[in-house]
Amino acid sequence: MESDSRGKWGGLRRQIVLSGVGGQGILFITRLLAETAIAGGLPVLASETHGMAQRGGVVVSHLKTGGFHSPLVRTGRADLLIVLKEENIVLHRPFLADGGFLVVNAPAPPDAGPGVRVHAIDADALALSRGIPQAVNLVLLGFALARIGCDGTAGGFFCTAGEVREALSRRQGAGGARLSGSLAALDLGIAHGS
Repeated sequence: MESDSRGKWGGLRRQIVLSGVGGQGILFITRLLAETAIAGGLPVLASETHGMAQRGGVVVSHLKTGGFHSPLVRTGRADLLIVLKEENIVLHRPFLADGGFLVVNAPAPPDAGPGVRVHAIDADALALSRGIPQAVNLVLLGFALARIGCDGTAGGFFCTAGEVREALSRRQGAGGARLSGSLAALDLGIAHGS
């Protein structure tokens, strides 16, 4: 893929698209990943598009790490597409590069066409079963981090799960029930992705 081998950032250049609907926390995990990149010394660009101004409208974020000039991911260039609402695959699948990863909140892996590495987890059911339905986004992110990994190869993450945990702790402050619940959700996804 183009983004894996250009520029001084080499294998840490990533183009990620995150998709969901209002209220699912797409913007939160986009900012969390951006803060993780910054803490790791990577240049980062992010852009977000909001659907309707109420819960339920389509929300999509673009995140680039490793020295790009424009924040928007072009069609066919994303290394990774994270989808919190399965129905959004149709809208945002065209962003994925050939060989890219699709990580989706779905009970079973959907058919995303040839050349896509699909990983699915029913993050809704998993989060609900643990009493943390508001943290589906972190369950899916943890799953994606564990399943895809960070080894500097084609399409892998630019960061580790541990680095995201650190950024989450900085963002939500030390201790407290909120941080504890967020870390539990992230760890739940990691456990199911390993």
